[in-house]
Amino acid sequence: MLVLITYDVNTETAAGRKRLRKVAKQCTNYGRRVQNSVFECILDNAQCITLKAILEDIIDESVDSLRFYYLGNKYQTKVEHMGVDRGIPVDDTLIL
Repeated sequence: MLVLITYDVNTETAAGRKRLRKVAKQCTNYGRRVQNSVFECILDNAQCITLKAILEDIIDESVDSLRFYYLGNKYQTKVEHMGVDRGIPVDDTLIL
């Protein structure tokens, strides 16, 4: 399923900036960045649970926030894009 993950990490302190980098790195491991704090991830249920647990351990719930939007398997009809696209689509084949 396609899961859209957005986050807002308070970066007023060095610890906050470190949390921001950690959240972004974990999201990059599971999907692609489509905007500064927005990632599209194709995940199965187990991966989704794992990623949520990892991110929950990183953030400080008193000052940071995470949002998960579950767009399902038929997400192509639910996503509309205008303007510059970042990188390769999350569901496209990548050959190295």
